[in-house]
Amino acid sequence: MKYDVIIIGSGLGGLECGYILARNGCRVLLLEQGVQPGGCLQGYRRRGHIFDTGFHYVGGLDEGQSLHAAFEYLSLLDLPWHRLDANGFDRVVIGDRVFAFAQGYDDFYQRLADDFPAERAALHRYVELLKQSAAQQFAALNPDGIGTDLLPEHMAVSAWEYLNENFQDPLLIDVLSGTSLKMELRKESLPLFTFLHGNSSFIESSWRLKGSGSLIVDTLADGIRALGGEIICNAQVQELMEKDGRLAYAVCSNGERYEGSLFISDIHPAQTCRLIKQSSRIRPLFRNRIARLENTFGMFTVSLCVRPRSLRYFNYNLYVYREQNVWTFHQDNRPVSGVLVSCRPPEDGSEYTQQVDLLTPMTWKQCQAWECTKVGHRGESYLCLKENMTEECITLVERFLPELKSQILRYASTPLTWRDYTLALEGSAYGVRKDFRNPLETFLSPRTPVPNLLFTGQNLLLHGVHGVTLTAFHTCAEVLGHERIWKILEKK
Repeated sequence: MKYDVIIIGSGLGGLECGYILARNGCRVLLLEQGVQPGGCLQGYRRRGHIFDTGFHYVGGLDEGQSLHAAFEYLSLLDLPWHRLDANGFDRVVIGDRVFAFAQGYDDFYQRLADDFPAERAALHRYVELLKQSAAQQFAALNPDGIGTDLLPEHMAVSAWEYLNENFQDPLLIDVLSGTSLKMELRKESLPLFTFLHGNSSFIESSWRLKGSGSLIVDTLADGIRALGGEIICNAQVQELMEKDGRLAYAVCSNGERYEGSLFISDIHPAQTCRLIKQSSRIRPLFRNRIARLENTFGMFTVSLCVRPRSLRYFNYNLYVYREQNVWTFHQDNRPVSGVLVSCRPPEDGSEYTQQVDLLTPMTWKQCQAWECTKVGHRGESYLCLKENMTEECITLVERFLPELKSQILRYASTPLTWRDYTLALEGSAYGVRKDFRNPLETFLSPRTPVPNLLFTGQNLLLHGVHGVTLTAFHTCAEVLGHERIWKILEKK
């Protein structure tokens, strides 16, 4: 059988592309190397509890907001979404002070302006920039060319330099950056474009799921199958074979060879290039350029279960920093001095949660000694590293959540875990590192030198649920046309 579209990898980008194209009449096949689809959204079960791998919250789901139309088309709005505290969906703790991010641009501005009255004018300019960013997130798909530039000037601007040029108070700079553990804060490279997009949609509105991120995976996967598509797991692609300048087959570890008219890769571009072993289209210059791309750091995650009725659910995310060094703390020596705390909404109708996640950046260098090991076979030194970092995360947070002492289960994962389960290069949490000094090299197009091969996923434009969804629609626009995609996303 020949498929219209073969998608390599079933992370969020692959699933969304599969759903969009299947809904538009394409015969779709997704090939997944793991035992289940989902990539960084897949969950895992331990002692009756389902833990998330990478999903914690999402922004912009209200009608008229930046992600509403896309999620409506993907049939994701009907999931059990739970809105976070409008008066402080994110709370940044720096030392002994707590700062709240309110939902809605006006309330967001007013809350911070009350804390930093001397910075009112600068905050107003910043909020206007956030609004512009949210309004333009899908506008590049507009076939009329209105707003189609995706704010390229901000791709070539340093986020760190912008903040320091516009704000006088170093504490306010740290507060505005304090919720950005959901991106790689790196002075040397982070573009303002990435910083704005990583914050704007959450200020529109912020939401958690009553349940794990696998609800998103299951909805998209079930939708693909209902539309006649297929998802095959335990089918790692070993080679993409070219014929007459176009890809023709995917050869898998299960011994099967799948023929397709169009191929979409949801895995890292460097991994994709390695799969195309012989090509008349991919020149050494392109291969070398992709191979040189750097990857963002990974995350150390502690998933905790606490004793029943010991910890009341808190309807916000807590970002805890030991001191005022938000942009550099992850470069310092231990102990851990910055942690994101995410609380799972109760599913039993009670006031109490049983699951809490703690996340802190972890570089590949910290894991490199065990690079050649496999899950469950890394040795005592690795287990000691995880145990020490777990204790450091808990110790930092216990001042605000003493109930964490009543934990009954805990599981820790490192970038090595991400690498082994999701094939993310170097366990990267946010994909390819975007660099304002070289935006043309680090912001990637869905198009490739092979005319029937497209890229998708977090390595292209933006990461996270919002960024990957945006990228998936851009990828599908290369197949279906910008006008068709724009009609899906255009606000009525």
